Amino acid sequence: MNFNTVIDRKGTYCTQWDYIEDRFGKADLLPFTISDMDFESPIEIKKALINRVNHGVFGYSRWNHSDFKNSIEFWYNSRFNFQINTDWILYAPSVIYSVSKLIEMKSKKGEGVLINTPAYDGFFKAIIDNERKLISSPLIEKNGRYEINFEDFEEKCKISKIFLLCSPHNPVGKVWSEEELKKIISICKKYNVYIISDEIHMDIVYRGVHTPILKVADNYKESIAICTAASKTFNTPSLGGSYMLVPNSKDRDDYLFILKNREALSSPNILGVISTITAYNQCSYWVDELLKYTKDNILFVKEFLEKNIPQLTCEFPDGCYFAWINFSQLNISSETLQKALIDIGKVAIMPGNTYGEEGKNYLRFNVGCPKEKVELGLQKLKLAVDSIKNN
Repeated sequence: MNFNTVIDRKGTYCTQWDYIEDRFGKADLLPFTISDMDFESPIEIKKALINRVNHGVFGYSRWNHSDFKNSIEFWYNSRFNFQINTDWILYAPSVIYSVSKLIEMKSKKGEGVLINTPAYDGFFKAIIDNERKLISSPLIEKNGRYEINFEDFEEKCKISKIFLLCSPHNPVGKVWSEEELKKIISICKKYNVYIISDEIHMDIVYRGVHTPILKVADNYKESIAICTAASKTFNTPSLGGSYMLVPNSKDRDDYLFILKNREALSSPNILGVISTITAYNQCSYWVDELLKYTKDNILFVKEFLEKNIPQLTCEFPDGCYFAWINFSQLNISSETLQKALIDIGKVAIMPGNTYGEEGKNYLRFNVGCPKEKVELGLQKLKLAVDSIKNN
């Protein structure tokens, strides 16, 4: 795989490229926005999908079979040294769907759902639009590194029914250590707080090791669920589908009742199922190469800023393919910077306040793309910042 290859995504009904005007007000912008990648998926996935499409019949399908479940079991064994029980595996149309359903199942309207902020903006919607109370425990930032304020976290757990964990953490790129996860579990257990762990970025780790939270859950695993997918790793989100790991058998039954009986969503997109099976069984090598490439891209961003826009800083993250760029030294608002980025730089970079008040002095710059695009985006960022400094 040559990650330097530039592929034109325009005209493919692509959210990042074709519908950028929806969020940023203009269509002629270079996007570094939604968290998918501009890379072609592994050739093995392409071949498997072509073979299935050539069959020509696309009737209803199933996910509850050994090929799908065993591929997930294999991935957790080989990548995380964790033996899962295949009975835990449940299909979901998307990760945020499963998060939303678990919030609905494990809490009542008006009860608290705790998150660490800044946080993936989909969390806010899933909590608020389920009519639950959003409770925030802001992460502590120390020299570009993030950690949980456990004193505040414990206080917030006292008034929360659910803790919604992001592991690794989007947008700041924090990979939680085993010690941190054990402490989270210990506090949640103390106050009987159910844990939903969104681990969709689990394979994108540069520093440390991703630990699936169930691996260290011990006797609290019945009060924990992991929601994840292969789609973020292998750039296949439009194929549909994700999965959950749910040790509690009653929770599995309750969820399947919702999925099958109430919402009639249990028949998966067969292309999504095939892509997951193929990815996990055959494409580990591709992930290793992806990590090298995106790591180099983030290092390039860091070095570019140090040399060319020293008022902006970017600490190297533990994981995720984002550069989390701090522009606080400019002493300007996010709105002012965004206007310059859009009008002068002709570039779309996600404003950090999308992820909560704690992100107001940041940009989330997606580096899941050829280096050529990263460099052009940084030049456009410099153009926008220069225009502000010269006014």
